Amino acid sequence: MTEPKVPAPKPRKSLALAMESSEGSIREHGRDFLIAFYSALRSLKLYPVENDQVQRALDSIFDTARSLYEVEGALELRVSHEFLYVNSVRLRLNLNNYATFSHVLTTLRQCGIGMVDVEEGVQRREWQIFLSQLLAYAPSDGVPDLSGLWQRMAQGGITHILLKPPPEHDEAFGDSEEAKDVAKRAYERSVAVTKELIGGVRMGRTASAKKIKRAVQSIVDQVLRNEVSLVGLTVVRGYDEQIFTHSVNVCIFSVSIGKRIGLTKLQLYDLGMAGLLHDFGKSRIPLEILNSEVPLTEEQEEVVRTHPWQGVLALFGLRGHGEIPYRAMVASYEHHMKTDLSGFPKTIEPRQLSMFSKIVAVANGYDTPPVRSFGKGVPVRPDEVLREMRENKDLGYDPILVKALINLLGVYPVGTCVILDTYEIAVVHGANPDLAQLHRPIVRIVVTAEGGRTDGSALVDLASVDETGNYRRSIIKVTEGLDYGINMSDYSV
Repeated sequence: MTEPKVPAPKPRKSLALAMESSEGSIREHGRDFLIAFYSALRSLKLYPVENDQVQRALDSIFDTARSLYEVEGALELRVSHEFLYVNSVRLRLNLNNYATFSHVLTTLRQCGIGMVDVEEGVQRREWQIFLSQLLAYAPSDGVPDLSGLWQRMAQGGITHILLKPPPEHDEAFGDSEEAKDVAKRAYERSVAVTKELIGGVRMGRTASAKKIKRAVQSIVDQVLRNEVSLVGLTVVRGYDEQIFTHSVNVCIFSVSIGKRIGLTKLQLYDLGMAGLLHDFGKSRIPLEILNSEVPLTEEQEEVVRTHPWQGVLALFGLRGHGEIPYRAMVASYEHHMKTDLSGFPKTIEPRQLSMFSKIVAVANGYDTPPVRSFGKGVPVRPDEVLREMRENKDLGYDPILVKALINLLGVYPVGTCVILDTYEIAVVHGANPDLAQLHRPIVRIVVTAEGGRTDGSALVDLASVDETGNYRRSIIKVTEGLDYGINMSDYSV
């Protein structure tokens, strides 16, 4: 099968004009949304909820939010310093809207809110409860405490409006349940977007790049703020969702590797796009081949090997593909080539693989070793996958990037089931932050020495020593959790 050349990107001038026009549209819709937000807050403060003016204000914010979501495929209101952003576009302040902007900005800050993330399907009732809680919420001692507002919203049944803290407050949430919930929702939203995207292409629909962009931004933000919880979610996978969770996992691992080699946040956004879209070409591969439970024929293998260049063509078919970084398209094409170019697609002329392609290749190689792909064969333990990637040079991975992955995951990656010298059984929660102790991860004890099961809530640092300087616990063996009735995904975060 002939491999087409990678299409050239659109002229820079045309892309710039398109982006300027898009930003203008977001500013206009964002201004309307903010005015409706302010009006609803003010009406609820002055009148009972049954009042006609309050009802009209709630209608207005519901309608403007829905309209903005329909146009953009996302709705995020973010606070940064003295500015408000809607979908990453800064709203311009002038004399006409100064009072509106100032009031909304002050209200969000007083409640410790850095971002209001509105999901598709939000109900009018949720807006009413959310705005009412904003007005009623009074932080103790005047110190913003977003966790209290989270609890009130959960009690009110609000599921489509997600609140996030400002960056400067993120560390306060650490390994809290709220932080885990934010990470889980970012992960689930990304899986849903990927599923919608690939499903749409299979059905012949023109998908939009905007939703992908929002999902990747959320993943990058979580990697920078709450990496442990997000990486922990990568061990959760169901057969029906594997192709979608794999794309999200590769996005997470790629961004985490990029973070460790010093890429900027903007570069991480582009790298995240490359990771999420690396297998986009599989949307053009017949499902009977992808889902085959028997070994593929040589002809079928050749069809699968077309997915890198098929992915480039599919990406250029997206609506708004100008927002897809060109390096993401190159990574889609190159991620199976190997560093010595012995992989596929075959290249006629010598080429230097891009850094993004090398990173995505490592992330992809860890998440889908051959015998784990699509539920086939006997599962390979995560520590065995890392060892093979490190020692087998024929796999064609960049050794420095493999080392960065090991620094991220540790010698025993998240989800590995281990037996300790105390006769306890544990599941690895995360790598030890001390790089000199990578062989001593943070674990959750799930089976006691007496054989009793625990809820796995307590974290144990295997680098901990007793009063004599000896390690309190050490790993003596890696085992299969299923042999002991342990589902590792239950202890992923």
